[in-house]
Amino acid sequence: MTTLSHLECSLCSKRHEACQLQNLCECGGPLLARYDLETARRNWNREWLLRAPATMWRYAPVLPVSKPEKIVSLGEGFTPLLRARRLGAVLGATDLWIKDEANNPTGSFKARGLSCAVSMAAELGATSVALPSAGNAAGALASYAAAAGLKAHVFLPSDVPAANYMECRAAGAEVTLVQGLISDCGKLMAERGKTQNWFDIGTLREPYRIEGKKTMGYELAEQFQWTLPSAILYPAGGGVGLIGMWKAFAEMETLGWIGPQRPKMIAVQAAGCQPVVRAYESGLERAEMWPDASTIASGLRVPKPLGDHLMLAAIRASNGCSIAVTDQEMLDAGVTLASSEGLFAAPEGAACVAAAGKLFASGFLGLEEKIVLFNTGTGFKYLEAYGTRFRKPGAWAFDRLGGLITPR
Repeated sequence: MTTLSHLECSLCSKRHEACQLQNLCECGGPLLARYDLETARRNWNREWLLRAPATMWRYAPVLPVSKPEKIVSLGEGFTPLLRARRLGAVLGATDLWIKDEANNPTGSFKARGLSCAVSMAAELGATSVALPSAGNAAGALASYAAAAGLKAHVFLPSDVPAANYMECRAAGAEVTLVQGLISDCGKLMAERGKTQNWFDIGTLREPYRIEGKKTMGYELAEQFQWTLPSAILYPAGGGVGLIGMWKAFAEMETLGWIGPQRPKMIAVQAAGCQPVVRAYESGLERAEMWPDASTIASGLRVPKPLGDHLMLAAIRASNGCSIAVTDQEMLDAGVTLASSEGLFAAPEGAACVAAAGKLFASGFLGLEEKIVLFNTGTGFKYLEAYGTRFRKPGAWAFDRLGGLITPR
């Protein structure tokens, strides 16, 4: 199983032991899992994957769980990598691909991170787990905690998509709705958690969600026969998927599975919440709090990501960029994607389609380059958002949090 050796602070590089529940380093930096990759290289190779399960746990030697029976899995990972020829024709691109994370359990890429984090929390002795969420992470935590027999506590903005609220309730999580953003949810959770025995499993506040999400990078390389594309467009709220893939590429090079070539890492954000875009354009290493964050893409409504320094470092090291698109551009791009490729994407995934169009037009991306767009979730969880584009007066109305669509 695992070759996990220790944890390392992403800010001060302090070494931490990996055999206990822990959150941030004393300096406030997120902890990153480190592996004995030389041992992994000697005892594990790419041919082993021919006999591996078709889930993210096929990469178990570079995931942290120590025993197979401790894995809490619903079949996450190994999602389709689809050639987008018809969308490419619309955009003028000849080698366009979509990594469709909507095929994960709970309908989003969040399943990867929560499978790994809940597995480790259970292995290390947690009985209750908690996180603030814009929606999809809460649903994934509720589901994986239920599968593990843990109690889940989730804190959600009161305007969260109805599907997220209902899946959390259905899975038995304790749900607290908060007037405000995910940052306000985090503050209230931290305050209440002082007197509770909750393990904080929020974004980058423990070391293992990123490990589940990094498997997107391993899969991408494997699905492309151990080469990497020219660029990856990724919708970045907390940005853990982008950070995780960048980590995966470094690990794979050490394993001897890929060479030093890297894709341009492109972080896509919403015009109404673009702290990483502003930091990138201003040459800053850390983002500033984005005021009055607003977007229909709830996963992009993160006014100050904890891992901003890691995101910005990956973007710059790869000669990538960060770009914002409007809500209307997301919805229009989502319809273009659905009508050309049959994929009903979350607005976050649709944002990557809109961003790709802008970057092709500007020349930042070449029309003949191999480009991968990430769709991080299903559009079926965002019916309220798409309803603003399609709803006609007197036709349909959405019952807030009841989730029922009733004719008027």
